[in-house]
Amino acid sequence: MGDRGTSNHSEVTDFILVGFRVRPELHILLFLLFLLVYAMILLGNVGMMTVIMSDPRLNTPMYFFLGNLSFIDLFYPSVIAPKSMINFLSESKSISFAGCLIQFFLFALLIVTEGFLLAAMAYDGFIAISNPLLYTVQMSTRLCIQLVARSYFCGCISSVLQMSMAFTLSFCASHTIDHFCCDDCPLQRISCSDLFIYRMVSFTLSGTIIMTTIIVIIISYLYIVSTVLKIRSSEGLKKGFSTCSSHLGVVSVLYGAIFFMYLTPDRFAELSKVASLCYTLVTPMLNPLIYSLRNKDVKEVLKKLLEKRNTIV
Repeated sequence: MGDRGTSNHSEVTDFILVGFRVRPELHILLFLLFLLVYAMILLGNVGMMTVIMSDPRLNTPMYFFLGNLSFIDLFYPSVIAPKSMINFLSESKSISFAGCLIQFFLFALLIVTEGFLLAAMAYDGFIAISNPLLYTVQMSTRLCIQLVARSYFCGCISSVLQMSMAFTLSFCASHTIDHFCCDDCPLQRISCSDLFIYRMVSFTLSGTIIMTTIIVIIISYLYIVSTVLKIRSSEGLKKGFSTCSSHLGVVSVLYGAIFFMYLTPDRFAELSKVASLCYTLVTPMLNPLIYSLRNKDVKEVLKKLLEKRNTIV
């Protein structure tokens, strides 16, 4: 035990990111696929933020949260995708120790922030449907800013704790990470430290975050469904469920991928990578599409912007 401690992380200068175990000739195809997905992420999320900021009608709590969601969905794939694409075309596929931990820190911060932001959006939906007459009073600008700030604060605290634990790990055996990015589970697999306490703390932290956000979302939706079912008109019923279906779709894709990744045994590393790919790149790509295609206001503003651009041209 003592010998292991002497060979600590300070001796590690870089890691090797294996990526996907495919034939070398397929690396170009993967590069082009990542490039296409990343371009769609940039286009979709920048477009969503532009639409929200360009029309005063979208100056509401729901779109304030949606704008922040688009910002996060724009940022955290940018932590992962560029390095992954470089590695597809590179022979070394290396990442520095500092670069690995920074990637791990930023990704943990933003993915946890997104979880709490989705919980805040569920609460916003509950207030909008259960008490529409007092909605603007209850969901004040101050409360919206506080909810977003608390989401970032929780993400920051979580990532600082995970980063602090990662600094205690020793890597005295392999420095080859069987993944396309620096994440918690792949780092644990190559560590020669005693991981019992690390895993207990990591499991408790992740479990607390996931359960807290999931409970808020489930309780909010139980109230939403019970309220919507009391609406007698079919038009009101359709509008109520339409309001929440986009958010529920985003939550299902994100948490489904996260649960799949954490429940996948270590011996199925490639499946774990596919699950990670879903919530690191696929979810941020789909979110703007889900909200824009299911949202009448966004489609109208987007149509108006396109018509204005065509007129100028």
